[in-house]
Amino acid sequence: MDAANEIRSDLGLYDYLPWPGRPKITWPGGKKLAVWIAPNIEFYEYDPPNNPTRTPWGRPNPDVLQYSHRDYGNRVGWRRMMAAMDRAGFRGSVSLNVALCDHHPEIIKACADRGWEFFSHGIYNTRYVYNMTVEQERAIIRDAFDTVRNHTGQELAGWLSPALSNNLWTMDILAEAGIRYTCDMFHDDQPMPVKVKSGRLISMPYSLEMNDVIVYNSQKVTPRHYGEIIKRQFDQLYRDSDESGMVMCIPLHPYLVGQPHRIDAFAEAIDYIAGHDGVWQTTGREIAEAYHESGAYDAMTAAMAALKEGTR
Repeated sequence: MDAANEIRSDLGLYDYLPWPGRPKITWPGGKKLAVWIAPNIEFYEYDPPNNPTRTPWGRPNPDVLQYSHRDYGNRVGWRRMMAAMDRAGFRGSVSLNVALCDHHPEIIKACADRGWEFFSHGIYNTRYVYNMTVEQERAIIRDAFDTVRNHTGQELAGWLSPALSNNLWTMDILAEAGIRYTCDMFHDDQPMPVKVKSGRLISMPYSLEMNDVIVYNSQKVTPRHYGEIIKRQFDQLYRDSDESGMVMCIPLHPYLVGQPHRIDAFAEAIDYIAGHDGVWQTTGREIAEAYHESGAYDAMTAAMAALKEGTR
């Protein structure tokens, strides 16, 4: 059988290591819980190139409703979201469709001026990596590095594939290119080593449960309930962090969280988080750097190997 089409019993991207009982993670300054906010600042094409695996719009083109709804985030929503984060002392880690650098450079400048991180969410959120060759996907990664560097001076550290689309080789070529963390896995509350052919890549906790797209578009909850969800997630992870440093992520989309009737619930929830001692208000890049510098990557890798060999 062709290796690319090999039947697998699991992803083969990480080994098992149950919690608790893992090597202890300590965050800088003795902080307990790392909290990072990941605004998805995206650009959706009105009539994108066809991908046979997935269509970006659920309705026939021209889908004025869906396109204009998402455009609200880049016109109005991002300002409300940013103001709430400013008041609570949070910098963002922008999950960026890098074409936005050309379409709306004023948004990029406002984020960069605040010291926000930029990581890549592909070129457009309407262009997926399904059915691409390895070289085509490598070209997208190079484009993302170059575009972010040219517009912000930053070197990419993180990656969230456009619309969470992946191929079997995606993690290998991200690590090969120098990406340090991926947000495309949802299997843990701590960063974990990812098995790649070269380099070092970690999975960064990025939550579907806290994601406003899931909460508002799928679960259909109220803004007040979303605020409670964020606080309850924080309370549990804050307690768990007494044993070892955990990570909490709040993924956002300005066209949803930035709506007038939703913004206060979000703002109140992150003010609640910021009011606790021992909270590291940080970015994805800084979490990845601390994880590697503290030796957590090597310690976790060794613990997984020992469990696999039956010596732990």
